[in-house]
Amino acid sequence: MGIKTALPAAELGLYSLVLSGALAYAGRGLLEASQDGAHRKAFRESVRPGWEYIGRKMDVADFEWVMWFTSFRNVIIFALSGHVLFAKLCTMVAPQLRSWMYAVYGALAVLGTMGPWYLLLLLGHCVSLYVASLLGQPWLCLGLGLASLASFKLDPLISWQSGFVTGTFDLQEVLFHGGSGFTVLRCTSFALESCARPDRRYSLADLLKYNFYLPFFFFGPIMTFDRFHTQMSQVEPVRREGELWRIRAQAGLSVVAVMAVDIFFHFFYILTIPSDLKFANRLPDSALAGLAYSNLVYDWVKAAVLFGVVNTVARLDHLDPPQPPKCITALYVFAETHFDRGINDWLCKYVYDHIGGEHSEVIPELGATVATFAITTLWLGPCDIVYLWSFLNCFGLNFELWVQKLAESGPLAQIEASLSEQMSRRVRALFGAMNFWAIIMYNLVSLNSLEFTELVARRLLLTGFPQTTLAILFVTYCGVQLVKERERTLALEEEQKQDKEKPE
Repeated sequence: MGIKTALPAAELGLYSLVLSGALAYAGRGLLEASQDGAHRKAFRESVRPGWEYIGRKMDVADFEWVMWFTSFRNVIIFALSGHVLFAKLCTMVAPQLRSWMYAVYGALAVLGTMGPWYLLLLLGHCVSLYVASLLGQPWLCLGLGLASLASFKLDPLISWQSGFVTGTFDLQEVLFHGGSGFTVLRCTSFALESCARPDRRYSLADLLKYNFYLPFFFFGPIMTFDRFHTQMSQVEPVRREGELWRIRAQAGLSVVAVMAVDIFFHFFYILTIPSDLKFANRLPDSALAGLAYSNLVYDWVKAAVLFGVVNTVARLDHLDPPQPPKCITALYVFAETHFDRGINDWLCKYVYDHIGGEHSEVIPELGATVATFAITTLWLGPCDIVYLWSFLNCFGLNFELWVQKLAESGPLAQIEASLSEQMSRRVRALFGAMNFWAIIMYNLVSLNSLEFTELVARRLLLTGFPQTTLAILFVTYCGVQLVKERERTLALEEEQKQDKEKPE
């Protein structure tokens, strides 16, 4: 009930006003805190000179972001631009060989970046999973894939294999883990798809063309082999109407996002402040809540920029890659929470949906989530903080199903049936607001630190109770209602579009 119900325009206007005012108030507190802490000793390592002509320093705590857009910016632009030009040339001269050309260019790029021994190491993992696929046993392919992934995540094998990289440079560890991890997932997808289609045997060449597609190689996103092979096998791909305009728009949005983050970090030190708990503890409750929220928003923006750039190149190659993750602002259920849509699709197809079925029964859902987060833990690299993050999110996903089952039971279902559809939507939004903060707190553990998460939880739930707790819950409730209204509008537009497409 209440899912497709509209609320009065005045009520939605009030929600917008409350949310805008609360965000502005929290932003003002963060801005003042950033100005006050700019010269603290604890900030010296991560707050460096920025716009010197107006006296602004810049938060550089995220070394990956800084490396991408400083020392490695030209390398990335050169590699991807070369791929685009090479791809265009191949499409014009020999479109039937474009998948081979992409693979050769990607392998040469990996060779030049990481060295010949690293390339041979990955070829060894590719061959081993290709041989396993010939046996036609899915359990063997998945088991060998997980074993290969573990060899890149656990000592002593990870230390031994990292020695295959030639030279040393700033992003070496990031590229090593990215290239190795995504290679294993791609090879496992190839092996499982081969087992699912015994009537059609794929060759080792198909696997190599799939794995060494450069835009996806180091950072993803990952496309399952069946989708990639189908799209790449088109000899004369045709673009949909307006596709080039959408590609240009996506590229433009990525550039705007990079500029916006650069401006933001000159005024808000959201990554540095949490590292100084004494300073963070002096923040007003509203600013502290905004700081926790902005940390997750930044991680989403970071993923959206990375996948936006890569997806732009992939779409120029006539591929339909996984979309960027859903914005954290629009998330109020654990079932839609993920920061990498490609890995999420991979896990859902080969593990979560395979075990959980329709995800409507408690015991199969518990088994599916435990297996999924076990593999996710291995992907992220087993350690105490990852164990805690996996446990909390696994619990959150199952708890949603338990609450849903409880709500569908006799007494509670009768109570909801007695409510109007608008009131039912309001009640559900209240639970969505609480769930929203559970998502923030559970993911803040891994994106920032356990100590900072404890500080936020203590201030918002204990020392700030009831005024701060209820105020933040109401502001979040307003946000959830606006998200629900947006979802309702999109659903109606989709229904109208489908009705127009139906033959008369």
